[in-house]
Amino acid sequence: MGLMAFAKRPVTGSDVVKMMYNRYAGKWHRALTFMQKTEMYHNDSLKRTQTWHEAMLAPDKLRIDIEPAENGNTIIFRGDSTYSIRNGTLRAAQKEENDLIFLLGGLYFYPYAQSAAKLKSLGYNLDKMYEDTWRGKPVYVIGVSGKTDNGNQLWVDKKDLYLVRMIKTEKQPKEECVFEGHVKIGGGWTETRASFYFNDKLVQVETYYNYEAPANIDDGLFDPAHYQKLTEKN
Repeated sequence: MGLMAFAKRPVTGSDVVKMMYNRYAGKWHRALTFMQKTEMYHNDSLKRTQTWHEAMLAPDKLRIDIEPAENGNTIIFRGDSTYSIRNGTLRAAQKEENDLIFLLGGLYFYPYAQSAAKLKSLGYNLDKMYEDTWRGKPVYVIGVSGKTDNGNQLWVDKKDLYLVRMIKTEKQPKEECVFEGHVKIGGGWTETRASFYFNDKLVQVETYYNYEAPANIDDGLFDPAHYQKLTEKN
């Protein structure tokens, strides 16, 4: 076999996270803007459709402006807090973190040990992992040791090491997110469609388009204390 080297096969969730981190840390896009078609469901029936404008700044910021933008209805996620703005006025602020900002790329902007600790704090058992197939493609499943094991799970595409499914079971309702249609953005990836389920019932489908990956986004866009409507920023 000469000098041919073989990568060590992962046996724990930590091994998989380390593979992901080694591949994408320092390469993943920090900033992203895009449009989103949001379909909301109840009892398997489509009840409402909205268009959202979104801006993301890793590792922990996301802004959602709901059309019509001139109405000033916005949600801002910043760090461990969520801010709800209605008619251009801050109406609510609470300590509520958006885990997906971290799971879908934010983790690559912290030191590895900090990201691994964060995953554990979110309830993922990094000692456990098994291999499976998801929609015809091989995946690593972090957080459980097999199909009959019950726990929070991250399903990761085996080839490209991006997240394709998340399951949270530690509290009710059970939450499941499915990410698909991934496209390459710079040195990383982004999904073009996400579906959300509570207790196995579809509640929301998000379709993303008009992606742009600027070098940076003004941090002030995510500051509720100096809020401006999206139309005022342009």
